[in-house]
Amino acid sequence: MPTSSHTDFAFAKAQRDLGWAMECFQSVLREQGLPDLAARVPWTGSAVPAVSELRDRDIQMLSVAFQLLNMVEENAAAQGRRHRENQAGPLAEPGLWGAMLRNLGQRGYEPAVMAAALSRIRVEPVLTAHPTEAKRATVLELHRQLYLLLVKRENQMWTPGEQAQIRDDFMAGIERLWRTGEIRVTKPDVASERRLVLHYLREVFPEALTRLDGRLRAAWHDLGHDAKLIADPENLPRLRIGTWVGGDRDGHPLVTAEVTAETLNELRHGALEVLRGLLARLAASLSLSTRLQTVPTPLLEAIAVGCTALGAAGVAAVARNPGEPWRQFVNLCLARLPDASATHAAPGTYQRPAELAGDLRLLRSSLRAVGAERLAQSELFPVERAVAAFGFHLGVLDIRQNSAVHEQALAQLLSAAGIEATGWTSWGEHQRVNLLDSELRSPRPLAHAEVRPGTQAQLVLDCLRTVAGHRRAHGGDGLGALIVSMTRSLSDLLTVYVLAREAGLVTWVKDPVNGDGLASVLPVVPLLETIGDLQGGADILAAFITHPVTRRSLALQAGSGQPVQQVMLGYSDSCKDGGIFASQWNLHQAQDRLARIASDHGVAVRFFHGRGGSVSRGAGPTHRFLEALPHGSLCGDLRVTEQGETIAQKYANQITATYQLELLTAGATATTLTHRGPRPDYHALFPILDLLAARSKTSYEGLLNAEGFMAYFSEATPIDVLEQAAIGSRPSRRTGRRTLADLRAIPWVFSWNQSRHYLPGWFGIGSGLAAIKAEDPAGFAALVAGIGSWPFLRYALSNIESNLASASLSLMAEYAEMVGDAAVRAQIYGAIASEYRLAERMLQEVFGGSPLAERRPRMVFTFQLRAQGLEALHRQQIAGLRRWRALKAASDQTSADALLPTLLLTVNAIASGLRTTG
Repeated sequence: MPTSSHTDFAFAKAQRDLGWAMECFQSVLREQGLPDLAARVPWTGSAVPAVSELRDRDIQMLSVAFQLLNMVEENAAAQGRRHRENQAGPLAEPGLWGAMLRNLGQRGYEPAVMAAALSRIRVEPVLTAHPTEAKRATVLELHRQLYLLLVKRENQMWTPGEQAQIRDDFMAGIERLWRTGEIRVTKPDVASERRLVLHYLREVFPEALTRLDGRLRAAWHDLGHDAKLIADPENLPRLRIGTWVGGDRDGHPLVTAEVTAETLNELRHGALEVLRGLLARLAASLSLSTRLQTVPTPLLEAIAVGCTALGAAGVAAVARNPGEPWRQFVNLCLARLPDASATHAAPGTYQRPAELAGDLRLLRSSLRAVGAERLAQSELFPVERAVAAFGFHLGVLDIRQNSAVHEQALAQLLSAAGIEATGWTSWGEHQRVNLLDSELRSPRPLAHAEVRPGTQAQLVLDCLRTVAGHRRAHGGDGLGALIVSMTRSLSDLLTVYVLAREAGLVTWVKDPVNGDGLASVLPVVPLLETIGDLQGGADILAAFITHPVTRRSLALQAGSGQPVQQVMLGYSDSCKDGGIFASQWNLHQAQDRLARIASDHGVAVRFFHGRGGSVSRGAGPTHRFLEALPHGSLCGDLRVTEQGETIAQKYANQITATYQLELLTAGATATTLTHRGPRPDYHALFPILDLLAARSKTSYEGLLNAEGFMAYFSEATPIDVLEQAAIGSRPSRRTGRRTLADLRAIPWVFSWNQSRHYLPGWFGIGSGLAAIKAEDPAGFAALVAGIGSWPFLRYALSNIESNLASASLSLMAEYAEMVGDAAVRAQIYGAIASEYRLAERMLQEVFGGSPLAERRPRMVFTFQLRAQGLEALHRQQIAGLRRWRALKAASDQTSADALLPTLLLTVNAIASGLRTTG
C-alpha cells in the first residue's frame, strides 16, 4: 500500500478523534454553566474570538483544547504505525527493528553478525530537570489518564454501553483537567523533580523494556532468523537509564550534598521496589511441581545453600511452596534482596545485583533442563533484563559541575594546604598543568577531612564525599560520571582528579603498562559546549587520554574490556554562540576529530549528546539523528539527554515510550554496524559547508552584535515573563548577571519560540546559502545534490526548515511592535524579516523547489490545525505584556502582580499549542 494511504489514514484518524474529544470538552463546559465558552471551542466549526474578547477562561479553554489535540495526535501517530504494520507488514515502519534488520540483511549482514552486534549495543537516555516543562505533575498525570482512554476506544469489542462509559470517563478526566490550575504557584524544588523522574523510572521503563524486547524478537522471527541467536538476555542490546536530577550542580545552588545523598537513596529504594514486584510475579508464575518433572540437581543444591545462608528467613521462604522448587528458589531470591535503608548488606543477602543475576541464570538453566524454554522466555527473561538495566540503583546518577567552580574550589584547597598558588585563577595553562601533575603523583590529600578550606571547596568536596560514601556502601553501579561543564583546557579535567582524590574517589593502582599511580574510580567527562570549545576539543582530549592518571583510570574502569572515554557534547550553547548551522557543522566535525583521536590511542569514545527539546537545542527525529552521525563516531555505546517537556512527550505513555526506545536502540544498532563498514567520502562538500557555517555564523553574530539587539530581545519576546515562571528549580541565569552570555540557552530559545521568531533555529541559513550560490555556483549545485546522499546534510537542513516553518512573520511583526524605540524596531525586525524571506527562498531552492506541503504533509497539517487558536493566544499575550510592562513602569507592582498569572497562562497555552518550550 502506498505511503500516502498511511498518511491519509493518520490524518483522518486524528480529525475523527479530535472531533470526538472537542464534543466531549464542549459537553463538560456546558455542564459547568459555560455555554458561550463551549460554543467557542476550536475545531468544531466555531470561530476563535478576537483578542479583545479573550479572557482568562478563553485562554484556559484554548490551552486545554491544545492539550487534548496533542493527545489525539500522539494516539493517531501510534495507530498510524499499527495501520502501516497491518497493511504493509511488520517490517515497513521506518526506523524500527523490522525495517532496520531487513535493511541490514539486504546490505549483506548475516544474522550471526547482527546478533553479535546486538549484544554489544548500549543505549542510555538521561533524564534531566532542565526548566522546560511548563506543566505541573498533576496535569501530566491527568494527560496520561486521558490518553489511556483514547487508546481504550481503539478496541472494537466494546458494546455501545461500554463505549458510553469510556466517554463518561473521558469527560470526567477533562473536568478534572479544567478544574485543576495549570500554573505552578511556586517553583518546583529538586525533590518534586526527583519524584517525577522516579515515576518514569519505576512505572514506565521496566514495562517499556519488556515491550521493546518483544518487538525485537518478533521482528527477528518475521525475518526468519534463528531464534537461538538472541535467546539469552545477554544477547540483546543493553538499556540503562541515567538522570541528572539531584546530581546536576552547574549553576544550581539547591543541589546540595544532602540532596545528592537523598537522591541516591531514593533511587536504590525504587530499584529494590521494582525488583520485589517482578520477583513476586515470577514466583507466582513458576508453579512447576516435582510430581511432573525431575528437578535438576544444581537447583536443589542452590536452594539448600540459600536456605542455610538466610537462616530462619530462608526456611520460611522454602516452606511456603512445598513441592514447587522453582517457586521456592525465587522466594529465596526475594528474601535475599537487601534492605534499601541498610548501610551494609545483612548476612545471606545480595551485596551486588550481579549476584542476583547469577541466580537468575541458574534458574534459566534449570527451566531449560526440563524443557520449559517457553517459560524461561516469557516469565524469566523480563526479570533478567530488568536486573541488568536497573540493578539495585534504578537510574545512573551523574554529577555535573562547572569548571569555574572547580577552579575556585581548588584555589581554596591549595591555600588551605599552604601551597603557594597566589593568583591560581589567572595562571597560564602550562603552569597549572605542572602543579596539577605534581599533585597527582602523590596519594596524600591536600587537606585533612576536618579542615574547612573555603565555601566553594567545601561544597564541592561534600558532594564528592557523599558519592564516595555511597560507593563504599553499595558499589558503583548507580554512579555515572563526573561531568565538567565548560571544559576549555586539560587543567579543567586534571583539577577534578585532584578534587576526587580529596574525597576518596581515587585509588592507587599497580599498572605495568601505564605505571603505578593514582586512578579515578569514576569517569571524568569533558563537556564541550561553545563552538570554540568544540573546535579545540580534539587537542584537549588528546592531552587528557594520554595523561598517566587518565590511562590508569580508563583501564581500571574498563576491567578486561577496551578503555572507553566519555565525551559530552553541548548542542544548546553552541547554537546560542554561533547560530544553528555553524553549531551543527562544528558538532559534526568535532565528533569526527574526537573519535579519530580516541581510536589512534586505543580508546573507544562514548559520546553523550546533550540534546534539548527544540531544533536549536539539538532536537530532531531520533533515527535521522543517528543516521547523520559522522562515520566511525558510534561504537555501539550511546548516551543522550531527555530534557524538560520531551520526557513527558516521549515517555508518559507505554506505546509511545516503547516506540521512542525502539527508534533509539534499533537506530544505534544499524548505525554502529554501518560505521564499521567503508567510510563514505563527502570531503568534496566539506569546504562548501565550511563556507556555509562561516557565512551563516557571520550573519547570526551580526544580528546579535547589532546596536539595540538586546533591547529588541527584551521587549519583543516575553523573556521577562519567563523569568517569573515557576517552571524549574534551577535559575535561568548562571550567575544572575543580566547579560546575554549569562542567560541560559533554555530561556533564550523559549522566549524566541513564544514570540514565534524561532530565531536561534534558522537565522543565518539564508545568508549562508545565498553566499555560496553567489560565490561558488558549482559548490551550491554540489550541496543541493548532496542532500540526497549525505544524511547529515539532509538532517541539518530539514531541521532548520522545520524551525523556519514554525516561525510566523506576521506574528513576529506584532511582537516587534512592543519595542519602544522605533529605530531599533525598524532595524532589528527589518533584518530578521529580510533573513526570514531569504531563508525561505533559499531552502525551497535547496530542496528542489517543491512546496513544503508536498514534501512534509504531516508537519504542514499540524501547523494549519493549530494556526487560528495560536494566533488568538499570541495576540492575547501581546496585549497582556503591554499592560503588565506599563504597570511595572508606573511602579504599580500590585496590579502587575495580579496580571502575571494571566500572562503565565498564555505561556502555558502557547507552549501546548506549539508542543515546545525551550
